[in-house]
Amino acid sequence: MEEIEKVIIAGLELPGSNLEYQMDELASLVIANNMEVVDRILQKLDRPNSATYFGSGKLEEITNLATAQKADTVVVSEELSPSQLSNLEKETGLHFLDRTGLILEIFANRAHSREAKLQVELAKLEYQLPRLRTSSSQRLDQQTAGNAGGGYTNRGAGETKLELNRRTIRNKIAHINKELKEISTSSEVQRKQRDKKDIPSVALVGYTNTGKSTTMNGLVRMFGRSDEKQVFEKNMLFATLDTSVRKLSFPDRKEIVLSDTVGFVSHLPHHLIQAFRSTLAEAAQADLLVQVVDLSDPHYREMMTTTEETLREIGVTDVPMVYAFNKADLAGVTYPTLDGTQLTYSARQVQSLEMLTSLIKKQLFKNYVEATFLIPFSEGQVVDFLNGNANVKNTEYTENGTKITAELKQQDYQRLENYLL
Repeated sequence: MEEIEKVIIAGLELPGSNLEYQMDELASLVIANNMEVVDRILQKLDRPNSATYFGSGKLEEITNLATAQKADTVVVSEELSPSQLSNLEKETGLHFLDRTGLILEIFANRAHSREAKLQVELAKLEYQLPRLRTSSSQRLDQQTAGNAGGGYTNRGAGETKLELNRRTIRNKIAHINKELKEISTSSEVQRKQRDKKDIPSVALVGYTNTGKSTTMNGLVRMFGRSDEKQVFEKNMLFATLDTSVRKLSFPDRKEIVLSDTVGFVSHLPHHLIQAFRSTLAEAAQADLLVQVVDLSDPHYREMMTTTEETLREIGVTDVPMVYAFNKADLAGVTYPTLDGTQLTYSARQVQSLEMLTSLIKKQLFKNYVEATFLIPFSEGQVVDFLNGNANVKNTEYTENGTKITAELKQQDYQRLENYLL
């Protein structure tokens, strides 16, 4: 059994910062990376030390604590400059990993699809570029080299820091960007094909580990085709990085395309946001966003702010949004309840998912109209069309033809105006 790496987490309490939240989140990220937090250490400063981030006295304290706890790694709550990382390791003899490096390690270990692996590799290379002289870049390269997806992206396993020069990295970045552009073009074609079928799309967005995948799996079980696969879910930050898309068909003949996007986290590294733009395009192209929020987390309001800031950064600013406050059972509040566009629910309860479905449909299908048509018996294809594409509420056979009352799309209503009663 592989021994779990012991780490100390460390942070600066700067003016205006919410250090408790940052450190709790950092601890969760460490656990998500299969490491163990054995202690935490904090320092209050007006601003970081430009050379070593922490003050000299605190560095001595960190070194002594690491010795006492038998920890070789310190994970810092913010991104450090290349010189700060180098100086910290020289001063203490410990390995330092900043928040960005930690998240990159998690993403590298979790990426499964070709696109996700390339996106993580791109972000890793952008992060490494100014850090070629630091040992943390070497660690990250070793950690991720075997997960880069084959070909040119996994040659890092045998490379030294000298071989991994700036020109090599820039060439790799250009190569990856080209391949990602091709994948993105293919995804865009798929989205356009869905648009042609006039099926509205819904994207689940939100902080990581709020229950997006659990929500999606519940809806797929209720309304997906029998061959639709469940998406991976686990009580862990960044359990999945790949955007999953599933088609849902409701009993009233309405259909939607539902996507489960990668979760966000506060101060998500800029390189990762840029790299995952194509994955997050499902959110940008959606007709409706459902922000899934973990109501049981005491920091859920900060998480909502993080989600909305990240969406703005990737250019998603004008897509309608509803709010789904999940884990109401753990929060100890009444559920399911609906207040306007805000649902309080549990993703593991059928009644909650039915209420979420109603909320989604109410937002998406505002252009549906109810009408009554009289279809001559000689035009059975129109009856077949209504039965296959509309929510037929009543059918009556008269001496003049088939009388049908149905709820249907505005454009279908206009096509069938000649049959209106």
